Amino acid sequence: MFSPKFQITNKILRNISTIEAVEEVIKHAPILPLWEKEFREDAIVRSVHHGTHIEGNQLEKNEAFDVLRGKEVMARARDVQEVINYRTVIDLIDQESKRKNSQVNEFLIHKIHTIVVKSILDISKSGAYRTKQVVIKNSETGEVTFTPPTPLEVPYLMKEFIAWVNNISDDELHPILKAGIAHHELVRIHPYIDGNGRVARVIATLILLLGGYDIRRFFSLEEYYDKDAISYYENLQRATSGDMTTWLEYFTFGASVEFVRIKDKILRLSKDAKMKEKFGGKQIFLTDRQIKLIEYMQDIGYIQNKAFASLFPDISEDSILRDIKELINNKLIKKMGKTKAARYVLTG
Repeated sequence: MFSPKFQITNKILRNISTIEAVEEVIKHAPILPLWEKEFREDAIVRSVHHGTHIEGNQLEKNEAFDVLRGKEVMARARDVQEVINYRTVIDLIDQESKRKNSQVNEFLIHKIHTIVVKSILDISKSGAYRTKQVVIKNSETGEVTFTPPTPLEVPYLMKEFIAWVNNISDDELHPILKAGIAHHELVRIHPYIDGNGRVARVIATLILLLGGYDIRRFFSLEEYYDKDAISYYENLQRATSGDMTTWLEYFTFGASVEFVRIKDKILRLSKDAKMKEKFGGKQIFLTDRQIKLIEYMQDIGYIQNKAFASLFPDISEDSILRDIKELINNKLIKKMGKTKAARYVLTG
């Protein structure tokens, strides 16, 4: 039976405490609906780009974004397909996390792999455990750094792993530690001939979602790994000795960095949560233009009529003034002065 070895260190406890505190803030923060949509879309783009870039995908973030919007991008067909596939698999785990009594089973893992390698890997190897021995080499020196289990062992190791995931409760093991362990174990077993890293990261994210750590689906752990891929792979490598402690310190710290970043952005946009108090906990529905006006005032401190043209080159001043009036009526902003040189500022 799979039984991971690790110690709960002060670093791990500190990281989890940070995540718990941040999760509570994000859960109760007053986020305007259009901001919520923007945060989720941004998280998807970041997950897709960094989740494939760390594996060698050559697309830049803006190119990945264009691919997701259906635009044509001059790039390798494989790179474009990887982005499309990763986007599809994110949708899958999002749906799966909302399904009642959802579990991480063999069928689901195979399905995730099939999507990840669609039109990239031969269909006979898609969603099928590898039948060949593989080795992991240092890309620069060519030195073998890790030899995964033999193909014969893979089905048995996967059955043990899946049984562990579904039988250990959140009371026995914190969902964040569970996600980190699952991430590493899938990389260690290396069940497929290709696409193992992507499958491992997706399954880890799904375990977080199922464990209640959806953070309103604003997060992308992939970005943290991709920013220092060498550190990511080194930490995975250290844990192959059998002790996952340092890996879990790394994994929980990465999650805490990402969640704190989201919290800071949310609090900045929601004026340190004062907006919720002002409106009795109710969210206010604003247009894209109104959100842009508020963000401008948060950055600059105020806005004047003369800034409208640069901010909204194709929109008439009358239309913008109507947006302004609605913001004033909602007591989100106030007017200071009576002439055209008057300033509009956020209410304190």
